[in-house]
Amino acid sequence: MRKREKQAVALTAVLSLALCGVPSASAMHIMEGYLPPSFCVIWGVICLPFLAAGVLSIRRIAKEQRKAMLLLAMAGAFVFVISSLKIPSVTGSCSHMTGTGLAAILFGVPATAVLGVIVLVFQAILLAHGGLTTLGANTFSMAIAGPLVSWGLYHAGRKLNLPKKLNVFLAAAVGDLFTYCVTSVQLAMAYPSDNGGVAASTVEFLGVFAPTQLPLAIIEGLLTMLVIMGMESYAMPELRAIGYAKEV
Repeated sequence: MRKREKQAVALTAVLSLALCGVPSASAMHIMEGYLPPSFCVIWGVICLPFLAAGVLSIRRIAKEQRKAMLLLAMAGAFVFVISSLKIPSVTGSCSHMTGTGLAAILFGVPATAVLGVIVLVFQAILLAHGGLTTLGANTFSMAIAGPLVSWGLYHAGRKLNLPKKLNVFLAAAVGDLFTYCVTSVQLAMAYPSDNGGVAASTVEFLGVFAPTQLPLAIIEGLLTMLVIMGMESYAMPELRAIGYAKEV
């Protein structure tokens, strides 16, 4: 391993430890037991087709592009690390980066859904971050809805010939913001306002999330852009194998 590669690995390890070493908080994605049972079941059922497609997608990657599995694992680790940095926000939830934009850009939404649900299970069990009863709702918002927007924006940007770094930044940042739009709707549906119903409650939740989530989305966009730049320096063959770097 060359000197520059060792320095990059060391820097990544330091950043990971710094991001993981945060104080515990009672706030979570959507915390355990916070949603009515019927909502938990419905969101879980909605996620099932995406997860099934994701398993098939990952099996295909493992069979046809084994070198790309290292990138897939790294994308999963990226999701786990930066989504563990949580800032208490509205009751029953929190603001944090998602990290799923990177996986969506590289591997698409189905594979990202599988990575997301794995991360959410580990966080719920080991970090008390999120919950098993709310796993379906958290998976849909963080691992399906947000990545879907990131994937769509990235490919739209390619067709519009946007600069690659700007394209990655926008896809990751807007995907992060959309995750919290969906979370706000999920919370509002479970707890509609007495005056105005679901719509008014959604606006209230969005207003509470916005002060913390807007800067976090910008940070996530920048981090995702830096990670992509690092991959282009050290993992170009793997990026070409998955189709990302054909135009590089």
